[in-house]
Amino acid sequence: MTMGATISPIKTFILLFLFTMPVSVLAQQGETGNWIMYFGMNKISDKFSIHTEVQYRNHTLAPNNIEQLLLRTGLNYHFSGKAFATAGYAYVPSYDFGSEQIAPESIEHRIWQQFILTNPIGRIKLEHRYRTEQRWVNNNYKNRLRYRLMLFVPLNKPKIEKGSLFLGLYDEIFLNTKKDFFDRNRLYGALGYQHSKASSVQIGVLHQQLADSAKWYLQFALFLNIDFRKSN
Repeated sequence: MTMGATISPIKTFILLFLFTMPVSVLAQQGETGNWIMYFGMNKISDKFSIHTEVQYRNHTLAPNNIEQLLLRTGLNYHFSGKAFATAGYAYVPSYDFGSEQIAPESIEHRIWQQFILTNPIGRIKLEHRYRTEQRWVNNNYKNRLRYRLMLFVPLNKPKIEKGSLFLGLYDEIFLNTKKDFFDRNRLYGALGYQHSKASSVQIGVLHQQLADSAKWYLQFALFLNIDFRKSN
């Protein structure tokens, strides 16, 4: 690279990620999983949009040992630009580590509802997500409650817009409604790049704490929020 040459936002994104990614995650590849994710919110009217989501979760860092496939969809109702509610369905097959069978060991059908509220504090955007789930796991019925607090922090611009690099940080607690109330906790940190108004990517790490175990996951996420409304 010659003197005075500029570095593209994508190269900057990759370099910053490499410098900020925890060394322990790369050093313990055998104990680290991998999630590859897609999220979409597609407006179909001023008040309604469609939620689409695919998560391909792996037991190992290499994406060749599936742990869980999550397919989730829902209908959003937007009260304002800062608040919306969702109701939807999810299909979640899960696979044991090292299993020789092709079929999943468990299959979950899930009905879910959520309310998301966002508010800015200076440059930082806070997002509160309240979610309830009605779960049928191999025909066993369970209820679960979830709360996630997420922060978005722009790095190279005053706010998150086209060309922005940003940090995404969250903590989420999962609670059952019967005995063994604590289900899990997820702590997440990522570096994101806003490619356009409708698309962004995040690369980060997640630490999932269960009642009797914990694990790190490397995560790659694509967000694509295409507006399906007809232009006037």
